[in-house]
Amino acid sequence: MTARNSTSARAWRMLAIGTAAHTASTVFVAAPAFLIPLLHSERGLSLAQAGLLAAAPTLGLVLTLIAWGALVDRLGERWAMTAGLTLTALAAGAAVLAPGYGTLGLFLVLGGMAAGSTNSATGRVVVGWFPPDRRGLAMGVRQMSQPLGTTVAALTIPGLAASFGIGAALMLPAISCAVFAVACWLGIENPPRPAARPARASGAVPAASGNPYRGSWFLWRIHAVSVLLVIPQYTLSTFGLVWLISGRGWPDLAAGVLVGAAQFLGALGRIAVGHLSDRLGSRVRPIRWVSVAAGAAMLALGGADWADWGAAAAVLLLVATTISVADNGLAFTSVAEVAGPGWSGRALGVQNTGQFIAAAAVGPVVGLLIGALGYPLAFALTALAPAAALPLIPADAEERRLRAR
Repeated sequence: MTARNSTSARAWRMLAIGTAAHTASTVFVAAPAFLIPLLHSERGLSLAQAGLLAAAPTLGLVLTLIAWGALVDRLGERWAMTAGLTLTALAAGAAVLAPGYGTLGLFLVLGGMAAGSTNSATGRVVVGWFPPDRRGLAMGVRQMSQPLGTTVAALTIPGLAASFGIGAALMLPAISCAVFAVACWLGIENPPRPAARPARASGAVPAASGNPYRGSWFLWRIHAVSVLLVIPQYTLSTFGLVWLISGRGWPDLAAGVLVGAAQFLGALGRIAVGHLSDRLGSRVRPIRWVSVAAGAAMLALGGADWADWGAAAAVLLLVATTISVADNGLAFTSVAEVAGPGWSGRALGVQNTGQFIAAAAVGPVVGLLIGALGYPLAFALTALAPAAALPLIPADAEERRLRAR
């Protein structure tokens, strides 16, 4: 076996472990959203209250993503992923024993704080082990972890909660995070890092090793675009199931299967769009296309629900979910490439912090919109977010220049 093939095999192995690890942490973060029907219809919580509880892990993520990114930059991916997944498993196990909703929310926040470890670390694993012309595809595979984790939660959490209670449902992420903490410790290897360039005679640090936020608005614009595009994504992942059950009258199992199928199609879409970005040599151009398509899909979904076209609305939920998650891997890859190996952990932490702040707000805010205006208008209003993102997307030429640097 040649050294090139050996390195390639190692890269794919790191990708497989990292994707599985991030999937496990995503199951924990996504699980409370699939408790909303039980909390709303049987436990008496309002949609806004249930949405706030569902947002608790995301709130925890927001508090620690940048700190985890800095730790990854300093200590490496293997240590961060192992420690974070272990802490997530412990928090999920404690949530199983929570005596009330306040305590449950606290442990969900703590688990989310720990789960943030896999976000930056797995992104750095992809950028560190894969060459530029394969990173879009590899990051698309890594980004499958979020919809796959949501799919697992959609197919398992409602049934477990209905049959055995909320605590039993949370045992699934507790066990899976513990298993993959061990897998990361045994299987993850930190990617090689380029040697630091010597300082110039003047003492100045070379531009490529300095703060990537200085001298360019590119990263800030990508962060802002990603914040806006996460709004329709989390609207669908948080309220898609309860809309099908309470709004469209679907049985619980059928609704869970449809939401799971939508998330799975979204995972495949991320791979396809990532591969397309490799072929185009651009991450930002496909982001522009996704923004247009996401706005159109949310408008169409709201219109179909308003017109009471049940079958069309279900199909459009599949379409809108697939489109709404397609940009994540593109933006994640672009941020890591432009930030460089010395800053990518922190930059990816900033990237995810902005997204999860928006995601945490989606639960209570969209829940209030649905309560006041109904599902059709609430869905249609989320189309404003991708429309606002369009003028913020950087030009291809700026991305090429910064990547070359």
